[in-house]
Amino acid sequence: MYANKRLFPIFTKVKIFKDMAGKISVKRFWRISPLVRENLRVALRSIKNNRLRSVLTILIVAIGITSLVGILTATDSLKSQVNSSFEKLGASSFTIKEQYFEGSSNKTGRIRNNSNITYFQAEEFKKQYNIPAFVSVYNAVWAKTVKNGSLSTSPRVTLYGADENYLPFANIQLAEGRNFSQQDLKSGAFVCMLGSGVVSSVFKAEEKAIGQSIDVDGIKYRVIGLMASKGQGFGTGGADQSVIIPITNARSYFFNDESSYEIGVQPRIAMKDMSPVYDKAEQIFRGVRRLSPIDQDDFAIDRNESMMKESSKTMGTITIIAAVIGLITLLGAAVGLMNIMLVSVKERTAEIGVRKAIGASSKMIRQQFLFESIVIAQIGCLLGIVLGVAAGNGVAVLMKASFVMPWLWMFLAIVVCLIVGVSSGYLPAKRAAALDPIEALRYE
Repeated sequence: MYANKRLFPIFTKVKIFKDMAGKISVKRFWRISPLVRENLRVALRSIKNNRLRSVLTILIVAIGITSLVGILTATDSLKSQVNSSFEKLGASSFTIKEQYFEGSSNKTGRIRNNSNITYFQAEEFKKQYNIPAFVSVYNAVWAKTVKNGSLSTSPRVTLYGADENYLPFANIQLAEGRNFSQQDLKSGAFVCMLGSGVVSSVFKAEEKAIGQSIDVDGIKYRVIGLMASKGQGFGTGGADQSVIIPITNARSYFFNDESSYEIGVQPRIAMKDMSPVYDKAEQIFRGVRRLSPIDQDDFAIDRNESMMKESSKTMGTITIIAAVIGLITLLGAAVGLMNIMLVSVKERTAEIGVRKAIGASSKMIRQQFLFESIVIAQIGCLLGIVLGVAAGNGVAVLMKASFVMPWLWMFLAIVVCLIVGVSSGYLPAKRAAALDPIEALRYE
């Protein structure tokens, strides 16, 4: 086999054939080169003969890939969870709320209004804002207890006073019942919508909540709607631990003249550039607050889009740090692999001499050692990918994030390990190919 001096390609085309008419035809197909198969066999045999050394080298590579793929998998999973949370809140939605000034050093102009946003200012903005959107005026009171007969919640329920647009703004679905009507809001009706956590606390499993009455601070409210479960992370106790009553009713019984209201805006049309929407809202509300061009904004606009971008930027930084840590570990693995291959060349000097004596070219010897290095790196890579995906998703499960299969990082790991295998094996392979066959045969 080694008598042929040229280097075989990895795949060869085989022709030949005689059809039934006796004419010679040509059929082409691809198959793996015999030289490649032989080099693979030699590489696997060498790994088997030096098990302890090979296993330790494979583990070094596997640890590097595990750290790389594991951290990146966990980061992807958390990123998916964060994006999902923002989508639930409405990625393009924004909130106008009061702004606090920490000392006079932050003031670049005179302040016309106090920090509170009044109910009438919020309603005026709602009337003037003409961009297609759900505009909601609302406020909240924390730590309320809801009762129904002998059953009650812990004092951590959030009571919202809101209008008919609050549910679409907050991306909350109704599981049963209805939203507030204009009549409910005009009359300040004693009606409410309950989160699923409140329902399970104050009503028995077989009891129908719609149409029943609950007690909030001694005031009776009739249940007209049940909100679908939204999970934690919304408000103090989550949307599930909330009660929503008409804002007109809440103004009479839970809010006072010093209460500050918030304005929620959820655009109905998705736009790539949300800047005109934000600019329009700022312009209108500055007019509502009667601010002159020299007055600074005395309100704040919180944008979910901006928060999502900041979150993505932070996740991107974490991803880069994780990748650097993994690559540093792989650098150590590459050094270890090169050292192992150099030792292997030294130990197998006589074997190299025999192969050269029977016709193996320097290219063949070089290819043989490169194959061995690549095989060790790829075995470590596959093991590291399995462990990394398991570890990354294990962390994701503990943090209640979604399971992800990081195909991109898996492909990247294979490419990186291929580079590690070639770069680590090149010098030892070059040294092995450069050995003089006469001197190699004399080596003991």
